[in-house]
Amino acid sequence: MPRGTYSGRDIIKALGNWGFRKVDQEGSHVKLRYIDPNTGEKRNVSVPLHDELSTGTLRSIADQAGADDFQAFLDEIDKMI
Repeated sequence: MPRGTYSGRDIIKALGNWGFRKVDQEGSHVKLRYIDPNTGEKRNVSVPLHDELSTGTLRSIADQAGADDFQAFLDEIDKMI
């Protein structure tokens, strides 16, 4: 069962496990980047360092990260944190 709430740090940890690397931080937002080793495609994600992220923010992060299924994205995060 999904946790329901996720912090920015939770999301950064999960994305890091998927190969995203921190490239910058501006204020309360961390910028991460993933470069696909096969195609060279780049994915940039901005994650706010809030204690609790809204569903809309989580959906935006999932889209930026290239997730096709939002619920599967959350389920995978639950396994990692």
